[in-house]
Amino acid sequence: MTYDLAIIGGSAAGASAAVYAARRGLKFVVVAKDLGGEVALSGDVENWLGIKKTSGVDLSLQFSEHMKSYSPDIKEGYSVTSITKDAAGIFSITTEQPETIQAKSVIIASGVHSRELGIPGEKEFRLKGVSYCTVCDGPLFKGKRTVTIGGGNSALESALMMADIASEVTVINKNPAFKGEKILLDNLLKKSNVKIVYNAITIEIYGEGVAKGLKYKDESGNIVDVPMEGAFVHIGQIPNSQMIPPECEKDQFSYVKVNLDGSTSCPGLFAAGDVTNIPHKQIIIAAGQGATAALSAVQYINRL
Repeated sequence: MTYDLAIIGGSAAGASAAVYAARRGLKFVVVAKDLGGEVALSGDVENWLGIKKTSGVDLSLQFSEHMKSYSPDIKEGYSVTSITKDAAGIFSITTEQPETIQAKSVIIASGVHSRELGIPGEKEFRLKGVSYCTVCDGPLFKGKRTVTIGGGNSALESALMMADIASEVTVINKNPAFKGEKILLDNLLKKSNVKIVYNAITIEIYGEGVAKGLKYKDESGNIVDVPMEGAFVHIGQIPNSQMIPPECEKDQFSYVKVNLDGSTSCPGLFAAGDVTNIPHKQIIIAAGQGATAALSAVQYINRL
């Protein structure tokens, strides 16, 4: 079977694209490692229009349910390894399963994954005290000492969540200030059990079987030891763009370059959401991009 459209990803951008593709009557498939993506890992969501407050888990479930209501062909648990285009203009999408899916057009909505610190002990204690998802693992550290590492919104949200769960929260920011929203920082500063350390570089995580502490270098070059049971790493994200054909343009950080209509430098291949070089990584923006990419894919297919 050759689909009209293949959508790679099942979070905000992918689900939005799927809804618009279904409403336009396209024969399409959604290929996703998991449905929900980074949205499901968000904490409280208070900036989704029309809903004053919800959780990332609930919002991602609503996205999936809405998409599934159109009964699309969904291949969940599939990881895409490469995308190629033949002389006839048909895309071949290869997965780890292995299975090759063919389509006339493709929307890349594969999102991002967490950046690692790359320090001793990080891999050894992953899931043994080191986590990249506070929403997922934070409740496991009730009444314990935790550390959040990072300087953006995700780090601020992590620390805010842990301030209500953990006994002590240390926030390590390598920068002299936070890059996140002021309202989040203001709320964090009100927490009596939170300590913020600026201009500090985390250099090691140690323990015995499970994580027991970490060390960081302060702005004076001193090594500081912080006893803790849980470390939450939120230092940025890396786009899941490794499957993009080499002839398709990416920026210096491997984000897919897109035009206003979601098109890329490869005709028939579109991209939407956090995997693109659009500067603001927000759920509502990703959903809008997914709709734009789907409508642009319809136009592309109509011209074939």
